Amino acid sequence: MLLLLIVFAVALVVSSIGFKKYVWFISIGYGFSVAAIGAALLIAGRGQIGPGTVFACILFIVYGIRLGGYLALREMKSSSYNSKMKTEIKSGDDMNMVAKCAIWISAALLYACQTSPVTFRLANGAGTDSFLMVGLVISVVGLAIETMADLQKDAAKKVNPRRFVDTGLFSIVRCPNYFGEMLFWTGMFVGSISIYTGVLQWIVALVGYIGIVYVMFGGARRLEIRQNKSYGDDPEYQRYVRTTPIMIPLVPLYSVEKYTWLVA
Repeated sequence: MLLLLIVFAVALVVSSIGFKKYVWFISIGYGFSVAAIGAALLIAGRGQIGPGTVFACILFIVYGIRLGGYLALREMKSSSYNSKMKTEIKSGDDMNMVAKCAIWISAALLYACQTSPVTFRLANGAGTDSFLMVGLVISVVGLAIETMADLQKDAAKKVNPRRFVDTGLFSIVRCPNYFGEMLFWTGMFVGSISIYTGVLQWIVALVGYIGIVYVMFGGARRLEIRQNKSYGDDPEYQRYVRTTPIMIPLVPLYSVEKYTWLVA
């Protein structure tokens, strides 16, 4: 568990950027924490790490830099986004230090748990097996979907910033970026199914996986509420939400707004 504690410490250091702006604990700090964890695992495993585990760590770095960089650029360049978010997300200026520390620690713990499948693979000295290969393919597909969805949304908003996006991947599922994120972490969890040793490793890995799935569905709920306020009177939008699954393609779940327990 020493390596897991090191990973947790890395996540704490990097995600501390959230003390500048508390939402960064779970946005910019999230992406760059995953990237830093990938780099830390590569350093910790130098000389004994297998090619599949190396690739998983590289995926962490690519995933984290892409996400953290994308969110940072959006914060710096998108004045319309920032103006809109000010009315929907609390600034955190009145949040006391105890509350900020609680968010910081719990977020860093989640990031350590999310990445724990690769941490345990390295700690257990496991090589590259079929589970890892399948998991890596799933993660690569998820990363590609998430990246493409962000690019398609940005392109569509440049053409018509006042309209909801229902083209490209968004014609198949309303939150393709969240779906891609879930696929990415599904691949990481599945990739190490064969190497978990003991109940504790299973619990940590499951907490990380279930935790990020919960966060993604919570994000989808917030987005749905926000879009209903913005486009609810548009007949095209109403038709879109009635016929396009919100989270997983082909799964007929069209709304999560009523699930108030999704408070992430």
